[in-house]
Amino acid sequence: MSSHQILKLHETDNIAVALRQIESDTALASTGLTAVENIPSGHKVAMESIAAGQKITKYGQIIGVATQDIPAGSHIHVHNVTMASFERSETFGSKARDTDILPVADRATFDGYRRTTGAVGTRNYVGIVTSVNCSASAAKLLTKEAERSGLLDAYPGVDGIVPIVHGAGCCIGTDDDAFRKLQRAIWGYATHPNFASVLMLGLGCEANQIPLMLEAYGRPQDDSFQYYTLQSAGGTRKSIEKGLVWLETALQNAAKAQREPIDASHLSVALQCGGSDGYSGITANPALGHAVDLLVRNGGTAALAETPEIYGAENLLTDRAASPEVGRKLVDLLEWWEDYAAKHGSEMNNNPTPGNKMGGLTTILEKSLGAVAKAGSTNLTGVYEYGERITAKGLVFVDSPGYDPVSLTGEVASGCNMICFTTGRGSCYGNKPVPSIKIASNSTMYHHMVDDMDINCGTIAEGSETVAEAGERIFRAILETASGKQTKSEQLDIGDAEFAPWQTYAQM
Repeated sequence: MSSHQILKLHETDNIAVALRQIESDTALASTGLTAVENIPSGHKVAMESIAAGQKITKYGQIIGVATQDIPAGSHIHVHNVTMASFERSETFGSKARDTDILPVADRATFDGYRRTTGAVGTRNYVGIVTSVNCSASAAKLLTKEAERSGLLDAYPGVDGIVPIVHGAGCCIGTDDDAFRKLQRAIWGYATHPNFASVLMLGLGCEANQIPLMLEAYGRPQDDSFQYYTLQSAGGTRKSIEKGLVWLETALQNAAKAQREPIDASHLSVALQCGGSDGYSGITANPALGHAVDLLVRNGGTAALAETPEIYGAENLLTDRAASPEVGRKLVDLLEWWEDYAAKHGSEMNNNPTPGNKMGGLTTILEKSLGAVAKAGSTNLTGVYEYGERITAKGLVFVDSPGYDPVSLTGEVASGCNMICFTTGRGSCYGNKPVPSIKIASNSTMYHHMVDDMDINCGTIAEGSETVAEAGERIFRAILETASGKQTKSEQLDIGDAEFAPWQTYAQM
């Protein structure tokens, strides 16, 4: 049931979503109900009287339990709803189906950079990747000196020089999964196809030794990959001088790269939602899910992440797992997260942020149901650790926290060469070296933050566009952006500070 006023998403739901601010005593369309209090836009309204202890349903799924008797027409939110317990389904693969993949000749194409490794880039940067925080300032100074000298002016085909810096790399154990997370994140950026050439810069005495990383991942130095440390070079100034010499050759090599038509199977898109609101699961996320289905049909890959933000909705993914092993691996991740949260005195329902709640989201169950809509409807073909290189095609999952910069660092490290980022409250995220398409869930925010937003899906709630039409628009934008069209964040030159590896280790 829908109107310009409220939207009931499933026939069994006992709530509807307000599509605009509803004042108290307003008749609710043709329902025969009247709002008994103000209902903010994007929030929920009770479509019947709900008794204390009764389950609240949205999308045909349970999102919480009433903590008190709720009259019909009331505002449903954190003041009268709490988290509901649930039993995890393990019917792995029960809804998996064959996916119709187009022949290569019929697939959509984009203009990308084909690297000698066989990987394909959507941008053509030169990177300076640090192994430890102790070399971060030198990497930034080297970049500034190169820009100040005008070195880049002679290479218009190069998108820029990006220093990848962070706050980790030393005084940590080097033989555990937490350290491997850090190494995978750093190595994933150092070998990313959006970098034509990379210099790895270390201090020299850090725990995260560069030679050991090269040994672990099996890459020798060559024309497009070099490393040294501040200590071996003779300090900061000498390191910068040495780096400027390296940059001359690196930029020359990068300038030789040319875009060429490449089929969409070489696209790997990181899916992310941040600052979600009550519209996200109705407009932007389902539209992105439709674009994901189109991408997968064209042979491409889409990576869902943010493990705490599928909590309670994981059955929508595991039921279409390509194999029982894939479904089990995802559930194993969620069980790890339950233990992880408990060890830190937290709980999974702590995930919805104050901004999420202001936008109408009440529990993690509600947030997760909307977030999973980004994943479309195809089979889940693989589940990966944080920063682990993606090898499967189709829809995959990469383990990560819900914190957007940390999550996207893992997805990019896993090989994603595009980002699609839905937002309801308004995220200003950008990423270097990977372009980030920002997709607004509602028109009010889109117009208010138009300098940061690339696509408006508020049109769906307004009735001027269908989910499928908006999804096709997103898919076209992915192809155009992968071919070189700048996103709003790129126009603003955002993305230098977003490398944020997930830190789960003990800092000693």
